[in-house]
Amino acid sequence: MDKHRCGWCLGDPLYQAYHDTEWGVPVKDDPTFFEFLVLETFQAGLSWITVLRKREHFRKVFDQFDYQKIANYDSTKIQALLEDPGIIRNKLKVNAAVSNAKVFMEVQKEFGSFSTYIWGFVDGKPIKNKWQHHKEAPATTPLSDTISKDLKKRGFKFVGSTVVYAFMQATGIVNDHEVNCFRYAEV
Repeated sequence: MDKHRCGWCLGDPLYQAYHDTEWGVPVKDDPTFFEFLVLETFQAGLSWITVLRKREHFRKVFDQFDYQKIANYDSTKIQALLEDPGIIRNKLKVNAAVSNAKVFMEVQKEFGSFSTYIWGFVDGKPIKNKWQHHKEAPATTPLSDTISKDLKKRGFKFVGSTVVYAFMQATGIVNDHEVNCFRYAEV
């Protein structure tokens, strides 16, 4: 018998693999947090599968999401990214990735790591919801509103509450797997 999965990932092998191995797994390392921050900001207004299909190319052209390198991108590198059809070519989002890399490092200096900062919002423990169906999960919560405001105050861009909640789901700060999904108990 096939394992039960959250309804949102069905029908696409790439989506299912992402769901089965990454989505909702609590992230603790800053490089992974930064990768998801960049990808979620590029996803704003688009479907996640669009970003997922371009993820490997994003990794390649964004130096494996090395925030120290990205923070130093110059106008030539930014222009090259804007001309690359393998990514989402949005000037505001590309520029946000560069400025967010700088702010990300400021947060690291202040808190020791971005992980310490972001997990501080939930006292280091994932929020475990109990959704029967993936459509019950909200797009935003009061906590995602709070985190969004704090990120914006620090200078992050493209971090509205909806983007932040998707980031929280992806990085396991919140477990929004359906309760009957095989991954619910695993993460």
